[in-house]
Amino acid sequence: MNWSIGIDIGGTFTDIVARHLPSQKVESLKVLTTNSNPIVGVTNGLNQLITNKKIAPEEIFRIVHATTLFTNALIERKGACTGLITNQGFKDIIEIGNERKYDLYDLAISRPDTLVPRNLRGEICGRIDARGFEIEKINAVQALSEVERLIHLGVESIAICLLHSYANPIHEEMLATVIKNKYPHLALTISSEISPIIREFERMTTTIANAYIKPIALSYLNQLESTLSQIGIKAEVLMMLSNGGLSHLNTAKSKPIDLLESGPAAGVVAASYFGIEEGVSDLLAFDMGGTTAKLCLINQSQPSIAYSFEAARQKRFTKGSGMPINITTIELIEIGAGGGSIAHQDELNLLQVGPQSASSEPGPACYGLGGDQATVTDANLFLGYINPDYFAGGTIPINSLAAEQALNQLAHVCNSNQTQIAWGIHHLVAENMATAARLHVAEQGRDPRNFVLLATGGGGPLHAYMVAKAVGISTIICPRDAGVASAFGLLIAPARADRSKTISYKPDFNLIEDLEKNIRDLESEIQSDLQALNGSYGPVQITYQAEARFVGQGFNLLFKLPIFSVNNESQKIANQEIKNTFLTQYAEKFGRTPPNGVIELVNLRIAGIAAPLQKNSVTQAIKSTSITKPKFRQVFFQEIGDFTNTPIFNRSELDSSFEHAGPLLIEEYGTTIVVGPLGFVKMSIHGNLIITISDN
Repeated sequence: MNWSIGIDIGGTFTDIVARHLPSQKVESLKVLTTNSNPIVGVTNGLNQLITNKKIAPEEIFRIVHATTLFTNALIERKGACTGLITNQGFKDIIEIGNERKYDLYDLAISRPDTLVPRNLRGEICGRIDARGFEIEKINAVQALSEVERLIHLGVESIAICLLHSYANPIHEEMLATVIKNKYPHLALTISSEISPIIREFERMTTTIANAYIKPIALSYLNQLESTLSQIGIKAEVLMMLSNGGLSHLNTAKSKPIDLLESGPAAGVVAASYFGIEEGVSDLLAFDMGGTTAKLCLINQSQPSIAYSFEAARQKRFTKGSGMPINITTIELIEIGAGGGSIAHQDELNLLQVGPQSASSEPGPACYGLGGDQATVTDANLFLGYINPDYFAGGTIPINSLAAEQALNQLAHVCNSNQTQIAWGIHHLVAENMATAARLHVAEQGRDPRNFVLLATGGGGPLHAYMVAKAVGISTIICPRDAGVASAFGLLIAPARADRSKTISYKPDFNLIEDLEKNIRDLESEIQSDLQALNGSYGPVQITYQAEARFVGQGFNLLFKLPIFSVNNESQKIANQEIKNTFLTQYAEKFGRTPPNGVIELVNLRIAGIAAPLQKNSVTQAIKSTSITKPKFRQVFFQEIGDFTNTPIFNRSELDSSFEHAGPLLIEEYGTTIVVGPLGFVKMSIHGNLIITISDN
């Protein structure tokens, strides 16, 4: 059993990469995503891979999967009919929120629609206080009556979120047992398992979101297992999590909320890998597919990690305008700008691109599948950036005339011509991404000009030149097989498990044994989660962090916990070391510390990471003795102001001696690398293309 396969389902394409471990040979393909039933696209792709590449199903030992299915279900409100059980007087928390307006001066401000309508929320007696002590017992008869009412209203999944269950989960666990005994087929989610940390609004929205997508996730993942079995694949199945790590399929079934950003996370993992390969530690990872584009800052070869995420934002760049989800996730910014993004004229008669997408059904006009609106792909085809005979390696037929007709129609509406419209679309996408990049980097206090842009996805290398120029970045890396980089990232990702817990620990007053016990409990849960992957990943490396504050503050600062041991250190020394570490990082963040403040550790954040046991070999390109001769076609470049006869190279024919001044295009399966007139490209010994821009 020598093959591992990564499957990444995007909004437009399903990417599949197969890796032969003994030889490190990689095979890849793209198929259109079947949005009505994504399993169909996966099945089609696997069958093509097995047939065309002659891979025997019994030789496949691992399947690693990422999907946007569950994120889309949240955004498009296509999840299960969900109910909520909470304490008396608290069912309106999801409307009240944190009582903050994300736009203070917007009189017509709108919030994301709730996933649970008010009539599908039930309140019950029973109460746990903030210290975890029981004030009032649960009334099981009343609870079952509420559940029965919700079921009669069509509820398929129930979220249970009770006050202070992070301190003591006994009431939630009792309710879950009682409900499960009477309604064994009802999907249940309890907040003490999904998000055992303080702040009831965020904890409740996270629990509800998990309940909302859980039936879909169970159905899809069970169907995936069945499909693989029918094909003859008996491999272990792993899922990419939002944190950039892998988890066993069975773990993902119980907590699908962790899969929300699985696809984008895989792309960032791949970007980090290629950056290390080229000796570049500070990267701006740019992944553009058929539906969306993503950006992530990578510092010292490590992606930025966040412990919260906002789904379905009302304003894409405005924090607080979405639904808060408490999950560990790679921190990235995502906008609706992909190859299928539809160009249109807005109410101010200005050209806009996205966020609406033609997706794969019906797709851009040039796909010839029924789409008739101009998209980014249609514009790129018209400008000469895309070879109609080699789109997705020639597997998807392209209709250039249909693209021209769609652009012509939009040009007529905008009182312009086809070339101006096509270039406007291409340029506008680059500016949108540049704006997102500046914002994302500035939020972390960095200058984007100090980073190298690493472009992946079908549209990343195609738009990277213009994005880099707009941001001021002078170096671009386009890795090999960039068009399917996210699927490749699945095959090199580590296994990972994250655990969080609210503790309220004050180093000045509490015993270090209490803190250590909580840490050991979380460690045990992590080891249990990763136990199923011991044969393929390991050993497990544990990282320890905590969120702390001065008592009375509403803001928590995340800091790395120092290593301590109660066996050989006194209570006072261990607690003082924790305080000193927090004070140092607090001063670095804010410039000063409050006098005489009492420090409180609020949340523990423990992560376990296990790298793949199979090491990734680095292969060097062999220099060829023959000189590669390019083909030529007319391509539009802004610096020239017109179409120009441009050399076109096939990447598979290039070696590490290749270097060339722009303008030129380099075509490969899955994408096209655009090098403008101010660019110079050369291939590294690792097979990655390095582009430098002279005026940046």
